[in-house]
Amino acid sequence: MSQFSEKLNAQIGHEFEAHQQYVAIAVHYESLTMPQMAAFFYAQAAEERDHAMMMVQYLLDVDAQVDIPATPAPTCRFTGVVAPIELTVALEKRVTGQIHELTRTAREETDFGAEQFMQWFIKEQIEEVSTMSDLLTVVSREGISINDIEQYVAREMSSRGKDPMAPRLAGA
Repeated sequence: MSQFSEKLNAQIGHEFEAHQQYVAIAVHYESLTMPQMAAFFYAQAAEERDHAMMMVQYLLDVDAQVDIPATPAPTCRFTGVVAPIELTVALEKRVTGQIHELTRTAREETDFGAEQFMQWFIKEQIEEVSTMSDLLTVVSREGISINDIEQYVAREMSSRGKDPMAPRLAGA
């Protein structure tokens, strides 16, 4: 198995870990009766699962071994509205580093198909870090109300659609 394939298998676990973390965050906002934030994070969870399944499909397409790794338990207990978003920003920045490392590995192995595959994820991570950083800025504003946060999410984050350039998902 190539080093890229090994690292991509590990990344599948990281994507499923992010999926579980976003479900836990959605549940937290659901418990605070913040339906817009909950819906946003449930959608984010589905997106992270999709990323994992895109990676699975890529490995299947190149006839590489697929090993679905175990994931650590997510953080489930939060205080307030800001802490989950702080965790999310850190998570997305960590995933960005992982994506960059995968791309570097593909380049070092002169695996042009793998490098091309990773380009979509690079673009996606720029969007994810930007979105979560903006959300953190909003929820951290002094004097902002839960209703203001809910309106912001409904207005600014509910219109995100599927990317027609996204890699194919396994099982789709």
